[in-house]
Amino acid sequence: MTTMLEVAKRAGVSKATVSRVLSGNGYVSQETKDRVFQAIEESGYRPNLLARNLATKSTQTLGLVVTNTLYHGVYFSELLFHAARMTEEKGRQLILADGKHSADEERAAIQYLLDMRCDAIIIYPRFLSVDEMDEIIQKHEQPVIVLNRRLRKNSSHCVWSDHKASSQAAVSTLIEQGHRDIAFITGSLDSPTGIERLSGYKDALAAHRIPLRESLIVEGKWNPASGAAGVATLLARGERFSALVASNDDMAIGAIKQLHDSGVAVPEAVSVIGFDDIAMAPYIVPSLSSVRVPVTEMVKETISRLIFMLDGGDFTFRQTFAGELILRDSAIPGPHR
Repeated sequence: MTTMLEVAKRAGVSKATVSRVLSGNGYVSQETKDRVFQAIEESGYRPNLLARNLATKSTQTLGLVVTNTLYHGVYFSELLFHAARMTEEKGRQLILADGKHSADEERAAIQYLLDMRCDAIIIYPRFLSVDEMDEIIQKHEQPVIVLNRRLRKNSSHCVWSDHKASSQAAVSTLIEQGHRDIAFITGSLDSPTGIERLSGYKDALAAHRIPLRESLIVEGKWNPASGAAGVATLLARGERFSALVASNDDMAIGAIKQLHDSGVAVPEAVSVIGFDDIAMAPYIVPSLSSVRVPVTEMVKETISRLIFMLDGGDFTFRQTFAGELILRDSAIPGPHR
């Protein structure tokens, strides 16, 4: 294996000069740079990445912690795609760490990325509390941004969407269209997003003075099967409802399938709304009404803010991202219009 010393001899310079050329630190004439790069190409030399990182105190990497319960969803695929693409555009590499199934495992994933000397870290948490994440941010020198959670102490270190407000707006739209009996399929209730979307549903009913019927609420698990199971549970209870809101599009699609199999027409008998506005939402039959969560914009904001913290430059601060209800064929005016 070719060494830096051999490159230096081939280029007719010192080993220190080769090091300065590779690190970009210190002045080296263009003529000398050209000789060094030619010697590197001719010799097949490959710099030791770890040594270079130690010397420059930078790895040109961003770390991302995500719990693996998101891996199977379309939402996560979109998040990861945009995170990887935008990181590459900024000249960095993205390293993914699995937060697994608990707060301890999320903490371990964060520590792994710190041990890997990532320049900055993105946390998409499920189990860690807001207080714990505030403590992590204050404890470490590397910039940390929390995605999809609102922090109390470090507001500049979080990028979030107001799921409660988005859910309340979607349910209110159904009410304004003449629906009163509105069923709700929650996400997992150990998930902050699931809790917020359920809270928004309840607030919309209260704002319109519609009594809450707990029997119209069933818990889902973010996947199509749980959406179908939720509808089966509602129908087995003998519940009557003219609209249904599912806490994500995967569950909404499962719900529509179960309604169809049970002889309940969508949207003629039951209007359906989901969340996340996944790519297939416009293409199912009927096309799915959904609350669009601006994942791309949130990821762009997160990575831009991290790069700003690392390198400086121009940056326009934006913290919260509103959801937008996209009405399609699966939702129509209700019986009280």
